[in-house]
Amino acid sequence: MTPATYTALSDWLYARLGLSLGHDKAYLVESRIGPVLRRHGIAGMDTLGAMLPRRLPEDVAREICGAMAANESAFFRDVRPYAHFARVALPALLRARAGARRLRIWDAAAGGGQQAYSVAMLLHEAGAALEGWSVEIVATDIGEEVLRRSREGIYTHFEIQRGLPARLMVRHFQRQGDRWQASPELRAAIRFGAFNLMHDPRPLGVFDAVFCRYALAQLEAATRDAISARIAQILTADGFLYLGEGEVARAGLFAPVAGEKGVFVHAPRGPGAVAPSLRP
Repeated sequence: MTPATYTALSDWLYARLGLSLGHDKAYLVESRIGPVLRRHGIAGMDTLGAMLPRRLPEDVAREICGAMAANESAFFRDVRPYAHFARVALPALLRARAGARRLRIWDAAAGGGQQAYSVAMLLHEAGAALEGWSVEIVATDIGEEVLRRSREGIYTHFEIQRGLPARLMVRHFQRQGDRWQASPELRAAIRFGAFNLMHDPRPLGVFDAVFCRYALAQLEAATRDAISARIAQILTADGFLYLGEGEVARAGLFAPVAGEKGVFVHAPRGPGAVAPSLRP
């Protein structure tokens, strides 16, 4: 890959994803994008560079973005945010929504689907507390291949062992040869769809909790702030935002929950507060 191709691709990825590659990620780029090019019969990285931006089919563009945005995924990753959701956030939301009996949760960076299924299992564990409620989990990602795999809910033995307690594995997964598949009930609890965090999420509706874990770490501060501002617009006033450990939400819009890592609520806003910009 020539330096000119790398620069062109870096600029294109920044415009599409807000992803800032820097100057030393050529190996990462080729390892992630190479399989996409081979599937579509594109000769190589320099051929791809010549196709940017006008001659690149949109389905190929989405696959490339999905490959570059892919994050490591595991069930109940870091544990504590899920414990907070189950023990603190969910009971608080159930009390606050007792009249409407409706709950909506957005997994904004679905990855391999483990995060959405983890949330679905926690809701299932709530049992009678959610009986008669309308509960919706919306899980989105930019990559179609990632979404296809998430919908199938099929995982290797190694993946199923990463963070998933044995009792939940037995209850919610069925063995398929040397792999495990999420039960039909668990898969039916989640609506997977394509969405780019660089876009306006308001058409998705309003949510009571948002999980956007480990999707912001590689982005520049201005882009992270813009995404935080978009999330703030679709998160209920008493809702909860879950990021990855070490990730931060835009100051002035969100405040960290004391004693927790990666858990945020809306920051108090004065009467003269100005609406945040949604653009980086």
